[in-house]
Amino acid sequence: MKKLFLILSASLFVVLSFSQDEFAKLQAGFEKMMKDPKNTYGRNKSAGKYYNIRGFKMYAEVYGQGQPVLFIHGNGGSINNFTKNIPYFSSKYKVIIADSRSHGRSADPADSLSYEMMADDYAALLDAMKIDSAYVVGWSDGGINGLLMAIRHPKKVKKLAITGANLRPDTTAVPQEVWDMVSPMYEGLKTKADKSDVEKNGLKLLRLLIENPHIALTDLQKISCPTLVIGGDHDVIKEEHTMEIYKNIPNAYLWILPNSGHSTPVVYSNEFNTKVAAFFKQPYRKFDSPEKRFF
Repeated sequence: MKKLFLILSASLFVVLSFSQDEFAKLQAGFEKMMKDPKNTYGRNKSAGKYYNIRGFKMYAEVYGQGQPVLFIHGNGGSINNFTKNIPYFSSKYKVIIADSRSHGRSADPADSLSYEMMADDYAALLDAMKIDSAYVVGWSDGGINGLLMAIRHPKKVKKLAITGANLRPDTTAVPQEVWDMVSPMYEGLKTKADKSDVEKNGLKLLRLLIENPHIALTDLQKISCPTLVIGGDHDVIKEEHTMEIYKNIPNAYLWILPNSGHSTPVVYSNEFNTKVAAFFKQPYRKFDSPEKRFF
């Protein structure tokens, strides 16, 4: 069980993207950042606030001024997953970042949890903040939530940047060896009697990971906002699946990072920050003639 909660605390897909040695280095880096007294992301009283939305209290923090940018973390993650991105974007934008339902400070004791619920939560959060629309950045499960926001609440999303998202919970999206690692954890926790509150929440997150999402290509094709689809060439999400997402969004760019796993916003934070910021700043360019494909 210790391994399970290590995975959940560091974000399930983040862990599975690295070798044991690589993850140890990444974890050490996270721990160093968390111990830095200057790093208060996720526990900053002056920047944080609870919002009563859709039956629970959602915790969010706001940094900077300007056009709003909403960051959405992955499964088992929290606000502090974007420690390497918040300073850069808050110098140019109004950064909005929250703990998703059943994550971090956004506790929800209910048994049910779905990506659709979470996407609706984020749309409601923007409403509560009186924000008509925002740029959206989603990592892993946050990318799934971003896609569903653009599908279910298209007016809320100006532009969308997603990294490491998937449409289905199967081997067309994620390699078999990943399922072989995660499935026994899920089955073991599901059958365990007398679960603690932490274990109940862990089961809810694992169920979300293993049984969802289910996003149809026809729904993906409804996304109207410009979208930057990102993945690592050795991501836990198969590169051909990332390509499938890119190919089915009408106004999309594709960026595959070489020598990269799933944690593009962390391991390649400088490149990630500048590339996503440039995407937000520049008008979307349509390659609607043969000549444009040369430049």
